[in-house]
This record gives sequence, structure tokens and C-alpha cells, in this order.
Amino acid sequence: MLRKMLVLVNSLALAASMASAADTTPARPNLSAADIVSKNIAARGGLQAWRAVQTMSMEGKLGAGGNQRTPLPMPMPGKGDAKLQVPARPKEEVQLPFVMKMERPRKVRFELQFHGQTAVQVFDGSNGWKLRPYLNRKEVEPFSSDELNAASSQPDLDGPLVDYAAKGTQVDLDGVEKVEDRDAYKLKLTTKSGHTLHVWIDAQTFLETKIEGQPRRLDGKEHPVEIYYRDYRPVSGLQIPFALETKVLPVDTGSKVKELPIPTEKILIEKVVVNPKLDASLFLKPNVEPAQSHN
Repeated sequence: MLRKMLVLVNSLALAASMASAADTTPARPNLSAADIVSKNIAARGGLQAWRAVQTMSMEGKLGAGGNQRTPLPMPMPGKGDAKLQVPARPKEEVQLPFVMKMERPRKVRFELQFHGQTAVQVFDGSNGWKLRPYLNRKEVEPFSSDELNAASSQPDLDGPLVDYAAKGTQVDLDGVEKVEDRDAYKLKLTTKSGHTLHVWIDAQTFLETKIEGQPRRLDGKEHPVEIYYRDYRPVSGLQIPFALETKVLPVDTGSKVKELPIPTEKILIEKVVVNPKLDASLFLKPNVEPAQSHN
């Protein structure tokens, strides 16, 4: 499931000035976490502008492949030790078309075109379902407990900083760090459930430049994940990143054998619509047409 990728600014003029600003002014250490969040929300268009966004849709391409790591077989629920052989990853990166639709509170529908088939993930705010025909799984399956926990812990479409106090989230400043040679404020968010998340705010634009992603399990090990926001563009008076890069970091196991590098995953947004009219059925359990027999 794609992570929330929405960042907004005040106006086209402000966005243009921010995008061209030189990295010459050092970060101000006297700013509090509350000050930084306030500036971030103002840069993204303001509190009222965010509250006015009830739905959003995105279309684009998701990069996949370019990974030489051998995929591990997947366990088959209810079938003992049986394993499902996962298709080999493409050696070269391919761009897969996707459509994502979001609605408050935390409703998400994600469709991905793969090998002429449509994979679907739906989360209605409480329950989730998935359809993965590329794995030859033709029936709709419920989210696993881990997938459900991950979906439930994601912020709504306004992001984790808007109305953070009302959501029961505590925000602390963890200092200033360089993110790709630019100063960024590192914020630590602690939700009311105890989940922690780090967000890096650019010290010049006050827009999100990096966010901590859900750890990813590869080859039996948990790998940290970082998501970078790039190529901000105005949409309906809001500013949205049209390029995201997900980096899965290597894990130091103390072994002399180095892990194969994990390629950066790129998401390119091609179209964004703010407040489209979405049918409620989009966020229900998907229906699958039964296969027709041919005589």
C-alpha cells in the first residue's frame, strides 16, 4: 500500500519561490516543535485548506523490478508447510500503472496493473481486503493482522501533522540533520497508541522532505525504510509531490557477506484530483466475477 504522499503549500507563487530558494540560511535552533509544525501547515496551505479536502485521487506509475534478490516462497494459510512460489522479480525496472483513491477517514483503494491483470487493495478504515491475480490468487482475501495494523496506523489524507494534538499525537524536536545536503528539522511523532514516526521538515521550505516508512521484512530480516518527497507541483491551490522515492536500507548483521543492494523504488504521479466525487462502493470488499467456462 502506498504511504500518504500529500504535501501542500499556500499558493503557486509561494511554491515557486520555495522551489527556487537557495540553501543559504541555516536552520534556526530556537524554533520549537510546535513552531515547526505551524510553519509546515502554513506552507502546505493552512489548516482550513486541509480540512476542506475530503477526497483525493491519484494516477501514475510505480517502479518495480531491477532487483536481483531472490524472492522467498510465501506460506499458504491453512495448508500446513506448503509454500507458494513467488514470481521472480524483473531484472530491469518496469513502470506499472496505478490508481489510488482516498476518502476520510482513512479509506483507501489502490489498483495496480501487472501483467495485464489488476491487483486491488481496499481499506475501509477498519477492515481491509486484497486481490492478487499475479500470484494466481483469484479470490479476495482479508488483510493479514500485520497488514491491518499497518493500514490502521497510517495517518488520514491530511497527514500526521495537521490537527496532531486533537489526534492525540505528541510531537518532539529531535534536532537538525542533513537530508541530501539540506538542513532539515527531525520531528519525532508519538501517537496515542504508542507508535512512533520520524518526519524531516526542510528548514527552508518547511515542507516534508523525508518520512520514516513501515519497516520491510526481506530475507527474514526487518529493514528500515525511508520515503523521500520530490517535485512539488500546485494542484487546486495545493502543493503535492509528484515524485516519491522509497529506500529500503541494508541491515548490518555482522556477517562478512555483504547484502545485495536494494534498488530505490520510484513512484511518479501523473494526475491528482482534489475532492472528486467517489462512489461509496469503491471502499467495500471487492467483487470478483466468477470465471466463465468455455465449451
